[in-house]
This record gives sequence, C-alpha cells and structure tokens, in this order.
Amino acid sequence: MYNLSCYNPGSFILAGIPGLEKFHVWIGIPFCAIYVLAIVGNGTLLHLIVVEDSLHEPMFFFLSLLATTDLILSTATVPKLLSNLWLGSQEITFTGCLTQMFFLHFSFVVDSAILLTMALDRYVAICFPLRYTSVLAPQVIIKLVVGIVVRSFSVILPDVFLLKRLPFCGTRIIPHTYCEHIGVARLSSADISINIWYGFSVPLMTVVSDVIFIAVSYIFILRAVFHLSSPGARQKALGTCGSHVCVILMFYTPAFFSILAHRFGHSVPRNMLVLFANLYVAIPPALNPIVYGVKTKKIQDKFVLLFTLKKTQ
Repeated sequence: MYNLSCYNPGSFILAGIPGLEKFHVWIGIPFCAIYVLAIVGNGTLLHLIVVEDSLHEPMFFFLSLLATTDLILSTATVPKLLSNLWLGSQEITFTGCLTQMFFLHFSFVVDSAILLTMALDRYVAICFPLRYTSVLAPQVIIKLVVGIVVRSFSVILPDVFLLKRLPFCGTRIIPHTYCEHIGVARLSSADISINIWYGFSVPLMTVVSDVIFIAVSYIFILRAVFHLSSPGARQKALGTCGSHVCVILMFYTPAFFSILAHRFGHSVPRNMLVLFANLYVAIPPALNPIVYGVKTKKIQDKFVLLFTLKKTQ
C-alpha cells in the first residue's frame, strides 16, 4: 500500500539540461530568439490570413490552424525552459506538469493531423482542380477541424488519468526541461506497463498513420503531376507542394530521430537527448512561417505589402 500523499504529489523538479548547468544562461539565448521568432512569425501569418480576403482559401485556413497549434506547442515548453535556464525556477506543480504534458502531446498530434489535412488539400487541388471548392466546402472544412480536435483530445486525455493513478513516493526529479508522459511515469514505483504500451500505441494510431496517408496522397499527387503535358504546369503544381513538403520534413524528421534516440540510443549522452528534444519542439514553429513566406507567393506579396504600408505611414 502506498501513502495517500504519494497519489497527490505537490510538485516535481525539472532538472534542466544535466551536465551543462554552467552553460544554462548561454543556452537560453538561442531558445529565447527562436521563441520570439515563432511568436512574431506565426502572429504575422495569422494577421495576414485574417485581414486579407485573397487568403481566405482552404489552404490558408489550414495554414492558420498550423500556426495556432505551433504557438501552443512552443508556448507549452519554451517559457518554462527559459525560466529554468535563466532564473533557476525548476519546480513545477503536479497539476502544472499534467497541463504542460497534455498541451505538448495534444498540439503535436494536432500538428500531425493538420499536415495530413494539408496533404489532402494539395491532392484535391492538383488531382481535381475543377472540384476543389466543392470538395473542400466550408462545412467539410469545419467537419475536418472538429475531427482533428476530437481525435487529438480523445487520444491524449487518457495520458492525464494514467499518470494521476500512479503513486510517486520516491524521487520527484524529472531529468528533463518539460513534462512528458513516459518521463513522468518512470518516476513512479508502481507498474507502468499500461503507460508504456499506451504511450507506444498512440503515436502508431495517430502520427505514424498520418505519415502513411501523407505518403499515399503524395504518390497520387506525383502521378497526376507527371501526367501533365505542359512542363510549366508541372513545375507550378510541384511548386505549390514545395512549402508543405519542407514543413513535413522539418516536423517529422527531428521528432522521429528524437523518439528513436530515446528508445535505442543508450550510448547518447543524456544532455544531448534533452537538448535535441527541446530543439524539435522549438524550431519547427519558428521556421514554418518563414518557409511559407518564402515559398508561397501570395503570402510573400502580402507580407511585403504589409511592411511597405507601415513604412509609408
């Protein structure tokens, strides 16, 4: 039997980046710059999509969802990281830890689903251009968004209850800069096999299946593109997918690398694993607006127009 207090721990300690304590202040500087870039970039992108009528299309609506979710993802982790590195604020309440964990995993799963929806958008735009507006009608988009949120909420909420049922009688020091499901569960002295299996099955049910469907959609897209007779039309069609492919690679590649490194990279130093885990939740939200700003001419033109108007005022 466990003491009742074990089931209601007051707080945990986030250890930060072990072995690099004397560099914490310096490590925080690039993370702060990346976070500011994410806030400014995604905020500007959202502003442009809201105020510009020419950007009121399904593709840009999905992009606005991606920007919103990226803001949630980075805000769930980076501010606490900075307070840890700069102010030595390592303590986090049990409720705060569960909240951070929920929004971290929730936003990651939502991001993945949005990238799948954007792949569907490109598939319809290239393979069925004449039916684009009818297939992706407003009511269809609303159903897609509701489905994304409900799916993500449904698969991540059990993580909270799986942790709340565990006793934490031993150490409450988390060797990380943020709370994530398995990392917190490993602090418990009870059997966590359910947590491990659920933590393994959720990515399979969501993220891995999303990647498979994205790959299938791009097979159909490429087949349709290479059947186009005009080289110009072929290049234009591939160009519309360029920014999406870049974002997909930036999102999934470091995420899968970090997961594999945590599972199998036992020889990799712990501080490198923690550092990389922070990079993969901080960098994609900062780079996504830049990629779309550079690769998408409509956004590029509106961005230039926005700052030109500000300078002339």
